[in-house]
Amino acid sequence: MDKKRILSGITATGKLTLANYIGAIKNIVNFQDEYESYVFIADLHALTLPIDPKQLNENKKNIYALFIACGIDINKTTLFFQSDVMEHGMMNWLIATNTTIGELSRMTQFKDKSQKIRTSNGMETIPTGLLMYPTLMAGDILLYDADLIPVGADQKQHVELTRNIAQRLNNKFKTDFKIPQPYIPEVGARIMSLSDPTKKMSKSDSNEKSAIYLLDDPEIAYKKILKAVTDSEGNIYLSDTKPGIKNLLSIYSALKNISLLQAEKYFKDKNYGELKTEVGISIKDLLTQIQKKYNEVINKVDEYAKNGAKKAQILANKNLMKLMKALGLKNENK
Repeated sequence: MDKKRILSGITATGKLTLANYIGAIKNIVNFQDEYESYVFIADLHALTLPIDPKQLNENKKNIYALFIACGIDINKTTLFFQSDVMEHGMMNWLIATNTTIGELSRMTQFKDKSQKIRTSNGMETIPTGLLMYPTLMAGDILLYDADLIPVGADQKQHVELTRNIAQRLNNKFKTDFKIPQPYIPEVGARIMSLSDPTKKMSKSDSNEKSAIYLLDDPEIAYKKILKAVTDSEGNIYLSDTKPGIKNLLSIYSALKNISLLQAEKYFKDKNYGELKTEVGISIKDLLTQIQKKYNEVINKVDEYAKNGAKKAQILANKNLMKLMKALGLKNENK
């Protein structure tokens, strides 16, 4: 029986954080033996909002190397740059012609990000790419006909839209695209900011004290945890009224591969200082291990990415041609 296929991508903006590792990369590593895995650095998605070209180029290479350093095996997983597979651009257009402005403008991420831009600069400055982000993502998924899509909770709506698009294409044009399922991990799906635990940890946060970056000096990362915002109560237990403590327990449980309840039980009779110290040490050990491997592979990224793109393009082209034929753009017999 053929393995089911899994697809995941991460946008090449900002620096990879501990939240990216726990919420996405760690799960992809765990899946690569069980699933046929395709993973890409979404450098086309990075163009949705303005970004310095040199920064983008540096980001994408760092992310590629970090993926390998975190345990993604290029002999098991097809790892590539999105922009190296030209089929992504064409698929985006074909998907866009089968969606409506209403669908895209209702996306939560578009509404949130466009509102911030509109408030400060006016509606005329909202990038078109921001509106079309979901069609590019849907195209990514359908190009590889993926069964499972690991995403953060904030991306679930985009996968749901992709499911609707796949069903629409199958019904209208008699295609046979799989209907993808989102996968959101039970533990660590939403790691929060260290300075404001009511907001998620973001690789684009301007406050570097809010996040642990995978290329942080391990000792600096440890000190960030020691300074993480908690509360003044002093007792360790899980509660939505204690977001800082819950966040630290989430990090610990994810890195130790235990449940949140097990983490809560372990720290029940300990104090905040002990909690922060143990979480900090776990993170320091992880970063030391990741950065050792990163330094070994960073100069080989171009070679590895080229090979990954060649393999990805075979499947991408097959599914693009399927849709182009269904839409009347290609002869059915060729």
